[in-house]
Amino acid sequence: MIEKLQFTSQGQGQTLVFIHGWGVNSAIWQPLIPELSKKYQVITIDLPGFGMNQHIQLSEYSIDNIAKLIVKSIGITADYIGWSLGGLVATHIALNYSEYINSLITVASSPCFVEQAHWPAIKPEILKSFHQQLAQNPEQTIKGFLKIQAMGSPNVRQDIKQINTLVMQYDMPSKQTLSDSLVLLETSDYRQSLNQITLPFLRLYGRLDGLVPKRGIHLVSELSPDSTSYVFQRSSHAPFISEPNAFIEQLEMWLSQH
Repeated sequence: MIEKLQFTSQGQGQTLVFIHGWGVNSAIWQPLIPELSKKYQVITIDLPGFGMNQHIQLSEYSIDNIAKLIVKSIGITADYIGWSLGGLVATHIALNYSEYINSLITVASSPCFVEQAHWPAIKPEILKSFHQQLAQNPEQTIKGFLKIQAMGSPNVRQDIKQINTLVMQYDMPSKQTLSDSLVLLETSDYRQSLNQITLPFLRLYGRLDGLVPKRGIHLVSELSPDSTSYVFQRSSHAPFISEPNAFIEQLEMWLSQH
């Protein structure tokens, strides 16, 4: 039997669960915690194989197994905030474990991360090159990916430095975990399921994001017409790093209304 995932919890009140993206860990959320924990119980959790849960290995690294393990580990109903790959996991929780979730907030995420006809996203050859690079030099691959997440930001050097400082607090995940989780980005497609989400749903984006292009936002709005979206004008793939105060303001305003 797989043990429960470890997580950190700070503050009291309405529970917010933050799920990180590919290649990073829960430390990425640390800049938000001091302010948010004044009003909320803020939980940050590492995906299996990452951060403080690096020792937990799943026999099948699937989104369903990850989602199931997260909600069982947290054990209470909460608002889920998922960034990038974490947005896919949070979306899966909303669709399949709705008894554990009050509202869904995705950050710089997409129901499908791979470019297809009439669907702007990451080009398949880029994801393929990440697999090839992982096989040769995982550490360099992660560093390159972290740079991509800040590219386009007006404070790109500062953002990259902060992201690296936060993420490097934990040891790197294994090459297998990185590869398995990258496959989730390549193979997951929730486009036809979004209209089944009936709980409050907020989508947050960065205008300068090269991984989740702005031109695709309206397509997601068509798939989920009851959801709300907001675009941070001076952010790329990590708006909570580029514009933390504006991010907190938008999040708190929306939560207070829902």
